Amino acid sequence: QVQLVESGGGLVQPGGSLRLSCAASGSISSIGVMGWYRQAPGGQRELVATITSSSVTNYAYSTKGRFTISRDNAKNMVYLQMTSLVPEDTAVYYCYALHKLAWPSYWGQGTQVTVSS
Repeated sequence: QVQLVESGGGLVQPGGSLRLSCAASGSISSIGVMGWYRQAPGGQRELVATITSSSVTNYAYSTKGRFTISRDNAKNMVYLQMTSLVPEDTAVYYCYALHKLAWPSYWGQGTQVTVSS
């Protein structure tokens, strides 16, 4: 079993930056890919970015050039550095981790990011 706890969300002005953190605990050795999803008000949960154990990254098109995902395996942490934020980035951001065998997946409780002036 893996537990994920997100932090770092909050209110930020357009053009500002936030860094989200995700701390993993439990059966850490079972974790493979980790990443971030988000769910905007009235929307569906969508992929933001993923990162493998070897730090290979993938990003949603809408976040390319603005968001950076990183991983510290020694600290069991995953980060999402968000820059040039726009109101459309407003969402609950969820950390996730995928078992090395691709099942099951684990989810954090989410952290709210609000981009507004």
